[in-house]
Amino acid sequence: MSIIFHEKTKVFHLQNNAISYIMMVLPNGQMGHLYFGKKIHDREDFGDLLETAPRPMSSCTFEGNKSFSLEHIKQELPSYGTGDYRSPAVEVRQENGSRISSFQYHSHHVGSGKPKLPGLPATYVEDKAEAETLVLDLYDDVAGIWAEAFYTIFAEGGVIARSVRYINKGSQPVQLSRAMSLCLDLPDCEYDWVQFSGVWARERHLKSRRLTMGIQSVGSMRGNSSHEHNPFVILKRPDTGERHGEAIGFSFVYSGNFLMQAEVDGHDNTRVLVGIHPDTFEWQLGLKESFQTPEAVMAYTDLGLNHLSQAFHKLFQKRLARGYWRDRVRPILINNWEATYFDFTEEKLVHIAEKAKECGVELFVLDDGWFGARSSDHAGLGDWAANKERLANGITGLAERIEGIGMKFGLWFEPEMVNKDSDLYRSHPDWILQVPGRPNTHGRNQFVLDFSRAEVVDCIYEMMAKILREAKVSYIKWDMNRSITECFSQAYGPKQQGEIFHRYILGVYDLYERLTSEFPEVLFESCASGGGRFDPGILYYAPQGWASDNSDAVERMKIQYGTSMCYPISSIGSHVSVVPNHQMFRNTPLHTRANVAYFGTFGYELDLNKLTEEEIEEVKGQIAFMKEYRSLLQFGTFYRLKSPFEGNEMAWMAVSEDKKTAVVGWYRILNAVNGAFTRVKLEGLCGEFCYENSQDGSKHYGDELMNFGLITSDATAGQQPENQAPCTDYESRIYVLKAIG
Repeated sequence: MSIIFHEKTKVFHLQNNAISYIMMVLPNGQMGHLYFGKKIHDREDFGDLLETAPRPMSSCTFEGNKSFSLEHIKQELPSYGTGDYRSPAVEVRQENGSRISSFQYHSHHVGSGKPKLPGLPATYVEDKAEAETLVLDLYDDVAGIWAEAFYTIFAEGGVIARSVRYINKGSQPVQLSRAMSLCLDLPDCEYDWVQFSGVWARERHLKSRRLTMGIQSVGSMRGNSSHEHNPFVILKRPDTGERHGEAIGFSFVYSGNFLMQAEVDGHDNTRVLVGIHPDTFEWQLGLKESFQTPEAVMAYTDLGLNHLSQAFHKLFQKRLARGYWRDRVRPILINNWEATYFDFTEEKLVHIAEKAKECGVELFVLDDGWFGARSSDHAGLGDWAANKERLANGITGLAERIEGIGMKFGLWFEPEMVNKDSDLYRSHPDWILQVPGRPNTHGRNQFVLDFSRAEVVDCIYEMMAKILREAKVSYIKWDMNRSITECFSQAYGPKQQGEIFHRYILGVYDLYERLTSEFPEVLFESCASGGGRFDPGILYYAPQGWASDNSDAVERMKIQYGTSMCYPISSIGSHVSVVPNHQMFRNTPLHTRANVAYFGTFGYELDLNKLTEEEIEEVKGQIAFMKEYRSLLQFGTFYRLKSPFEGNEMAWMAVSEDKKTAVVGWYRILNAVNGAFTRVKLEGLCGEFCYENSQDGSKHYGDELMNFGLITSDATAGQQPENQAPCTDYESRIYVLKAIG
């Protein structure tokens, strides 16, 4: 790993064992981009990569020089209005109304390690040898604004982290109206744009299309990263697959409004921008004040999408998630929500917990309905004290009873919201986001607390911390069940209303930071009506997230497959729920529900007392299996083998670090009649090891399993034998492969 600066040519070359990132100071003082990709040899002068040439009708920087036009030059921090007509990375509105800016190189410094971003989540290092960081000091001398551009290259792999800090050193306040975290100009457009989109209960479905001239983008202006579009996109070459080919992944470590955009110009150059969505953003930058953009992470590979995902998995699992639970296997839990909804008493909850304990479950989680006047979703939010009519001994008493039967206790909160029918709202009706004189939009009969205000965050913190100090709570499910509307804060003036969306997210991060610091051994799971805020920003505070409110096994195949493109398996909340499923009303076999949920944190979302004795024995076997293999499933190397978006079968697998054990999940949606023989080619094994298959005791070398494949044929490939149970829809199997000899 090294960051090289060639003084004579003003070229910067960031490189490690896998990649090179090259840029230079342009003749006009701005920073120009030259190359990002597979590692190449260093040389003093890369100026020939700049690709300048006279082009008709271009606006040129230097009089008498028709070759140097910002319209066609690849840049690091481009602005609009001085020859470049593409979307800018920064826009500063000055006191005279001008939006023109030009950030020129002034100096730089290189340091070992990686600096923290104050108040924001970001990747980190534990040893300074793990990374180097280049900080470019860029200056707009007219506006008096400095930009510190951060580039961190990690010692291994294809990952670079970027962000920008703006500092007003001028004589007048200015307004930042655009402050993107990353700009990457690429020399061609031969890419497929891959995004992960959907809606509630159908999150992070894989969508792919070819880039073409114009703008392709995803984003959110909902106040949360959203169910609709995840802050992660991939540019891949058209022939790139899971096992081969070039791809660049872009991830935004942020939980609020965002924009990820690829713009292809008329000469087939591609500009990628990642950052806070500019359509809902303004930031007043007073004298000597600064603004730090959130971090964007990009990763390059020429070894296919599995390799790209593994780079993000390793980084986010080990150098984004933090704390006590980062490296620990997740407890197997049972959540009462779909078992009881709001209809529960302490005795009913304990009855559910006792059966779960008998089956081997380790954690009981009490969901919505335990607080205030909460008997439906119309009342109680904001009043974080136990409802003594429902829980006579409060949370402290219930937690003690759960602990007394040998389980840990977890609790649901929705701290960012309030019902108007609540003591909190009656005491502080001005504490919600609302525009004076205009009606307020509700969602799920609730309203959004103004987390841009410190006193609001302080109040919620004290209520939550009081419960955590008094009761034996080992797990918090942090929910957020609606997006933001009427984003206006009565605590700020007119010029600062464009800051409220971002200040809100900073308030959320502040509450997370304070709670996780005071209660470091509590496991936090993020939730936002399921997957509405499943993003890297929250992963910094909560090492796992509820992937979707849709717990149907068939739908979860697609949701978890798409999620795995960026996020580690240890972060994916996945449960076995009752049938008919409460979202899809589909009946799937109990073993298939578990076989999908194994590839995540694993738990149950039902009342085990309502299962048959035969089903209870099956559940006990599932839990025993998960306890034996959860370290491998959650922290092993994960491979996608067959996509549920492309056919009737899906497969994935996890491999231990020593390659001696692998767990393969195979799934078929609909049954076949007289179908083809089937097999799936495995990945990540050692070709020299001989593996024994847990399904039938067969033995095969790793090279055979990877090149010919694991045979998955069953009775659907021919005529159903009389002595076998018939194959059905929604079939699945788990294969455990162990090296022998």
